[in-house]
Amino acid sequence: MMNTERCVGVLNVECELPPGTDHLAGSMINSETFGLPVLMETVRGASLDLVMRGDTTLEASYEAAAQRLVERGAVLITSYCGGAIQYQAAIAAAVNVPVVTSSLMLLPVLLRQIPPSAKIGVMTFDARAFRDDWLGITDPASRHRVVIGGVEGGALFHNESSCPPQSTSVADIEEDVLTSVARLRASNPEIAALLFSCTLFPPAAAAVRRSTGLPVHDIVTLCQATLRSVS
Repeated sequence: MMNTERCVGVLNVECELPPGTDHLAGSMINSETFGLPVLMETVRGASLDLVMRGDTTLEASYEAAAQRLVERGAVLITSYCGGAIQYQAAIAAAVNVPVVTSSLMLLPVLLRQIPPSAKIGVMTFDARAFRDDWLGITDPASRHRVVIGGVEGGALFHNESSCPPQSTSVADIEEDVLTSVARLRASNPEIAALLFSCTLFPPAAAAVRRSTGLPVHDIVTLCQATLRSVS
């Protein structure tokens, strides 16, 4: 039976979440963030390693998980792992609600919002593991305007890499992201806007905006804009 209560549907890989993650202010899996219930659906067989590699055998599992979320009342499908952008087309074709798997979908729009000489700073969990093809940019000049920074070595990185994962406070997330942003801006003073590709970063967005004075975009801002477009 289809659930008639509107909600945000979040696809997740097969992994354990740190305790209290859904209560962090600003987290995409905190229902207060969107003013709607947030329902999560694990994608069967979707280990983090396979998703990061873009294993095509997971397409059917992503499609089925998204369909289950729609049946449960989801008016928007998103993902708690940005690597799911590799399955964006398959998921969007499988459901009749908007699908936004990653904040990286905003990149072409953001590049047009800033001067041609300016850059976008993409903040990710681990810059060493970031795949260039996720950007969806083929023009070399546009690619030159995108720089990548990660939070390797910080408290968030350490806690999320632990087994099982450990909780990280909002204060620690803010410190890690601000440190990474400062490092990236020092080597790229042309940065005019920031895009958080990591779904763990939205709780730090407000602090980063205050500290840097820069526009900060993430999966939460993308989902909020999309939700405003649906009845």
